[in-house]
Amino acid sequence: MIARLTGTLAESSADGAVIDVAGVGYAVLASARTLDAIGPVGGAVLLLTELQVREDSMTLFAFATAAERESFRALTSVQGVGGRVALAILSVLGPAELAAAVAHADKAMIARANGVGPKLAQRIAMELTGKLGSPTLAAVVGSPPPTGTTARDALSALANLGFKPAEATAAVTAAAGEIGEGATLDALVRLALRKAAK
Repeated sequence: MIARLTGTLAESSADGAVIDVAGVGYAVLASARTLDAIGPVGGAVLLLTELQVREDSMTLFAFATAAERESFRALTSVQGVGGRVALAILSVLGPAELAAAVAHADKAMIARANGVGPKLAQRIAMELTGKLGSPTLAAVVGSPPPTGTTARDALSALANLGFKPAEATAAVTAAAGEIGEGATLDALVRLALRKAAK
């Protein structure tokens, strides 16, 4: 399974992008938020991904944050929500806003997304209750840690060690805040592990 891509943004469109990784172009679909976050064509990008395999196709979805990918996974677990509908929801609601909408059973907020009617919005609110964490935690998880590439690598390291995205992001954010700019990956991971263990 393809878990992430690190490369150069080769092309960008309204609903996706092509990431050049060592000469191979990976076509990905992404939310408007992720496409806004990855910057201009020609720039370096690191995206988390989710591969969906169907009988007749393979689709790679890309995310700027671990929180967005977790929200996508939760949304696509709901009957009637495919990958494109999940991206439409995540284009209008960030992870924190989605968690808040579900926590408050705010169907109208969820139904703001293209392709989501009142019945589907109600099903999403019901089925995801208790599955997205608290809105406050989602706000922390939705914010990228302050140290860019090093922090993303630290997040990846903690995820590979079995930490949940929410735990990993909170620990890396706290560690990055304590160490400050210029932290090495090794130092950041060590401190994040200590914070996560508390």
